[in-house]
Amino acid sequence: MAQAPSTSRVTLLATLALLAITASWGSTFFLIHDLLDRVPVLDFLAVRFAIASVALLLLSPRAIGRLSRERRRQALVLGGLYGVAQILQTAGLAHTAASISGFITGMYVVATPLFAAVLLRSRIGGMTWLAVLLAMAGLGVLTLGDVSSGLGLGYGEALTLVAALIYALHIVGLGAWSDSRDALGMAIVQCIVIAVICLVAAAPNGIVLPDRAGDWLAIVYMALVAGAAALLGQTWAQAHLPPTRTAIIMSMEPVFAALFAVLLGGESATARMLLGGALVLAAMLIVELVPRRHIEAEVPHIAV
Repeated sequence: MAQAPSTSRVTLLATLALLAITASWGSTFFLIHDLLDRVPVLDFLAVRFAIASVALLLLSPRAIGRLSRERRRQALVLGGLYGVAQILQTAGLAHTAASISGFITGMYVVATPLFAAVLLRSRIGGMTWLAVLLAMAGLGVLTLGDVSSGLGLGYGEALTLVAALIYALHIVGLGAWSDSRDALGMAIVQCIVIAVICLVAAAPNGIVLPDRAGDWLAIVYMALVAGAAALLGQTWAQAHLPPTRTAIIMSMEPVFAALFAVLLGGESATARMLLGGALVLAAMLIVELVPRRHIEAEVPHIAV
């Protein structure tokens, strides 16, 4: 049965919102690369999400109060998952190459349909798995390049893999629990929890703040656009999209990162960028253009 026009429009808006969010994440890569020469990673994350939390609270101070007890508990769990994943990914990055870290982090594209099938009893079709394989192939081409040391599972790689699995759990949980009417309140709670986790992790060595106006501008942009607005948009969008579809759309992040690196970061476009980007784009088009019944069953909402 075809979707009603209004449902189709909302689904399209949710897809476009996720693409915009993914583009905002991709735009931060070259900014972060420069900023981390002067500000420790955990300190940057703590300041970024603290600013994002304040911004969301100022936007709607009463949004949390309108959440039911169940919604607050779910948002606490989701924020905890995301915050822990951020810490593990950061710790793993200190012990492995950035390219390998990027590829392993992208494993959430594979883990998401597995978790959705096990936890939500979602039916994952063959076309979905084809899209997942294409997305992973594209991520490999984009991020790995000529990696002569291989993909041995050392300490850093293991931490990063655990982070990827937790990111997948966050995507699945958000798809099961998010409600468009409660998106703002749930986003605020998640953001506060992420900020607290990052602040606790950074506190033992003291919080190092930027001392350049340009660095503060970069952090504010990443806090407001790629932080607060992105988390709010993802929470709303996942009320209308199943987890696996979300994960495949979000795998466009390294494609946007490469695009912004060429347009704004001074890098040159390569055949590897074009091929990897084409594979990821093909995966996204499969989940968007193939009829929904062949992609994934509707996602049931589960209690925590």
